[in-house]
Amino acid sequence: MKTKTTFLVTGSLLFALAGLAPVHAQVDEAAAKALAKKNDCFKCHDIAKSKKGPSYKKIAAKYKEKKLGEKDAIKQMTTAPKVKLEDGTEENHKDIETRDPKELSNLAQWILSQ
Repeated sequence: MKTKTTFLVTGSLLFALAGLAPVHAQVDEAAAKALAKKNDCFKCHDIAKSKKGPSYKKIAAKYKEKKLGEKDAIKQMTTAPKVKLEDGTEENHKDIETRDPKELSNLAQWILSQ
């Protein structure tokens, strides 16, 4: 009986602690790059160097500094807001041509992981 109780308590504890662990999906880099390419993101952005728009490394650093996250990145990609370009001019950011939450989340996580 004591062994059965020990297993029950241990199992319950492990189950409870597993629920506390953060669940982060692995970023699918190939899918993120494909979606970015399909939407011409690389026309204005590069991973490491600034083009017409800031590099993804610069974007990730800005989001980290301002404590912004995935939801903020997705909003930026889906609402076509006015953005200031590297040369100081402004234009509307292109709206990503997908509404699939998994695709948007993966792209945002990939950009923010740079």
